[in-house]
Amino acid sequence: MNYRKLGNSDVEVSEISLGCWTMGGINWVDGVANGWANVHEDEIVLAIKTAIDAGVNHFDNADVYGNGRAERMLARAFQKLGLKSEEFIIATKVGHFPGTAPHAYDPAHIRHQCEQSLLNLKRDYIDLYYLHHGNFGEDDQYLLPAADTLDDLVAEGKIRLKGQSAYSEDDFEKAVPVVGPSVLQSWAHAMDNHFIKPGSRVAQLMANNELSFVAFSPLNQGLLLDKFSPDNLPTFEPGDHRKTNPKFTKDSLQKLKPKMAQMKERFGSETVDLSSVALRFVLEHANVACVIPGFRNEKQIHCNLAAANKTLSEADIDFISSLFEL
Repeated sequence: MNYRKLGNSDVEVSEISLGCWTMGGINWVDGVANGWANVHEDEIVLAIKTAIDAGVNHFDNADVYGNGRAERMLARAFQKLGLKSEEFIIATKVGHFPGTAPHAYDPAHIRHQCEQSLLNLKRDYIDLYYLHHGNFGEDDQYLLPAADTLDDLVAEGKIRLKGQSAYSEDDFEKAVPVVGPSVLQSWAHAMDNHFIKPGSRVAQLMANNELSFVAFSPLNQGLLLDKFSPDNLPTFEPGDHRKTNPKFTKDSLQKLKPKMAQMKERFGSETVDLSSVALRFVLEHANVACVIPGFRNEKQIHCNLAAANKTLSEADIDFISSLFEL
């Protein structure tokens, strides 16, 4: 397993790291579904053991994943495996679970959620703490207070590094000068690499500020594994955010099918083949520190880990970029 630094810090993470969103299971926030189909905890523990044995050292969580459930499950997994979580890089986030605060970035709420995440994770500090999105309220009134609160938490030893997650170039460019993060996080995959593409606005922002990128959804929620058929549409439970996601409609899947057929013809038709190619494609971008695919069981961990030894030629990268019109 290779390791890469987070920004200009001395913290190194495994290039194949793991996202913990699935561990939160079915979930809602303010009546909006934001979860996944429930997982089996014993399978999660075995999956984590397999990942750690292979060198994975970084787990990405959030207060909103199961509204604390995923953080607590991760802590239990380390306990069941007889491991100290301080031996690993643990990230979590604040911003999508507002509780009773007027806004999730209200300073008192950030502090409350940080303390609760520490309790959930059974930690004295969080290695990497993100603001989970770029909505700082009307006229960005919570941007500076949120940034100041993170600085206070760093000074108090509650968090080691600051991160900023967002979903648009504008939000990244607005937040970075104020928040001063070491790490940015958003989606990046073979169907959409616009944040990390050389010469892009966010790539330039990272270069100018010595930042790293943590890529979530590197498999585009399984679409790059050709898991879903337009002739047998997937069904998702209430509370699973995919239930209303247009990516899983018949029209979208029909458009994707011939492209995935070309991917299979070039790289192999097994899930492990497609997974390793998709993850390695993202990791070939120099500003990416790691990918954080989700997982439900040991089999998915093995598929994710295959990318550690995968190589892509320049022709392969050009093929993927051309296929998905990047």
